[in-house]
Amino acid sequence: MEFDPEMLPQLGLKILFAFLMVGAVMTMAGYSVLAERKVSAWMQGRVGPNRTALPFVENIPFIGPFLKGLGIFQPLADGLKFLFKEEIVPGHVNKLYYYMAPLVALVPALTTMTVLPFGQYFDEAGNSSPLILANLEVGILFIFAVSSLGVYGIVLAGWSSNSKYPFLGGIRSSAQMISYELAMGLSLLPVFLWVSVPGSEASALSLVGIVSSQNDGAWLLLVQPVSALIFLIALFAETNRLPFDMPESETDLVGGFHTEYGSFKFGIFFVAEYAHIVVGSAIFTTIFLGGWHFLPWIADPWPATWVGTFLGIGWFLAKTAFLIFFFIWIRWTIPRFRYDQVMSLGWTKLLPLALINLIVYVLLVSWLDQQPSVTP
Repeated sequence: MEFDPEMLPQLGLKILFAFLMVGAVMTMAGYSVLAERKVSAWMQGRVGPNRTALPFVENIPFIGPFLKGLGIFQPLADGLKFLFKEEIVPGHVNKLYYYMAPLVALVPALTTMTVLPFGQYFDEAGNSSPLILANLEVGILFIFAVSSLGVYGIVLAGWSSNSKYPFLGGIRSSAQMISYELAMGLSLLPVFLWVSVPGSEASALSLVGIVSSQNDGAWLLLVQPVSALIFLIALFAETNRLPFDMPESETDLVGGFHTEYGSFKFGIFFVAEYAHIVVGSAIFTTIFLGGWHFLPWIADPWPATWVGTFLGIGWFLAKTAFLIFFFIWIRWTIPRFRYDQVMSLGWTKLLPLALINLIVYVLLVSWLDQQPSVTP
């Protein structure tokens, strides 16, 4: 392929778009930490962060004290705190992998955003196109392939620390990923079957196609509730959130894989966890909650202009924010499982349930395929 100078403006827009997406994910991850602290304080009847503010914001009439009470600049203060903390590296660590681990944990979450559609834009004729950086026909497979690499960051952190507790945390993470990745993959096979039924124009493995299949129809959450439940539980396990935080379980592993980490490197691990939550919530919204579409069986009320573009993006972000709240709510409601309970749930409950669910939908789709006038 020869280089075409006329492609430079388009390439520049793609690079700018990529930086904007990374900035959006990092910002949402930072404010998810603030949301975690505020929601947990609300649930426990105490006061969360309510002091961090800049002088010019605090002095704004009427809304200044309100913004200060929200602690809206707390993520900025936390980031600066981690950045300027003293850097301490234990002498017994394997320094190459020790420094690599936080980046390996963070990069997969940011990479998966490239194939995730989060809205649509309209041209002058009113025709819509998805807002997406790379519209792959096998977008969901790309997400599975890349997101699975995040576990290497945890394993590297545990192994390179040369300490028994981080090492056990890394081993737990790899075992947990294998256990729940199978159930997660099997839970999506009925989705592919349903979307690819004859009569549907959507591509079964394309995230844009999956969202399009839910336009003016039922969301896949309503059509395939068992798949949605399995996927959501596996998502909790994949993001190492309570009650599945076995890799860092402080009750028996001190801090798990990041015990030997501090300052900015620990901050990267912290942001990586919440970035995975943000991306996971966005993926669940895309597959099971209709993406940017308004409501089940209701056509989008968005006007075919730039206003409709922003309204669609806002609706997508609202659904994603609700799921992030759900992650936080579960963390502060359900106690941590034992490690054997986590493994038992993955292998003896979710995996058989995912197989039964797949068989049921194979039979259902086969029956629908034989009915000439019936399509799901």
